Amino acid sequence: MQSHYKTITTSAESIYKEKGSKFIGFAYPVNGEGEVKERLEALKKAYHDARHHCYAYVLGTDGKQHRANDDGEPNHSAGDPILGQIVSRQLTNVLVVVVRYFGGTKLGVSGLIQAYKTAADEALSGAEIVERKITIPIQLIYTYQDTNDVMRLINDFDLKIIRQEFLENCKTEAEIGVTLLPAMKAKVRLLNQLGKQIGISD
Repeated sequence: MQSHYKTITTSAESIYKEKGSKFIGFAYPVNGEGEVKERLEALKKAYHDARHHCYAYVLGTDGKQHRANDDGEPNHSAGDPILGQIVSRQLTNVLVVVVRYFGGTKLGVSGLIQAYKTAADEALSGAEIVERKITIPIQLIYTYQDTNDVMRLINDFDLKIIRQEFLENCKTEAEIGVTLLPAMKAKVRLLNQLGKQIGISD
């Protein structure tokens, strides 16, 4: 099971020129198709006089949601080379857009592939890449007397606490690394066999 994914935390920009054409690359961290659309619309407005706004993105911790768009360039000459640079770095939740200003000289399909690949590569090279843990939300419900045991669970399994309620019946909402959940459930079962009253749900 995959425990981590790689993404970028900062936006970055690059400029690549080839035979008079200018390719401006943009790399953005994004969390969904809504953000992709917003970024594309903003760039098309800012660079409305450009000939092409080609792009690719990868979304989701498994990286299975992706798309490449040539925006009028010959098939597979722009979007796919951009996507290839994202995939080769094993990144996800990333959008890369390359804006092209035509310089009057045709580059041919191989020239376009190389130009879009280079612009995307340089944009991504300027962004900060981080590795993040894949987590899922869980909820713990327990008696006040079992608080110390739950606190130990939180420390042992490196839970990120989202919200806590300390009443007669206590509740903790947290996030746990997806690969750690089976072991934590097993530990909770063991504690309950020893007389504790801890409920866990995800």
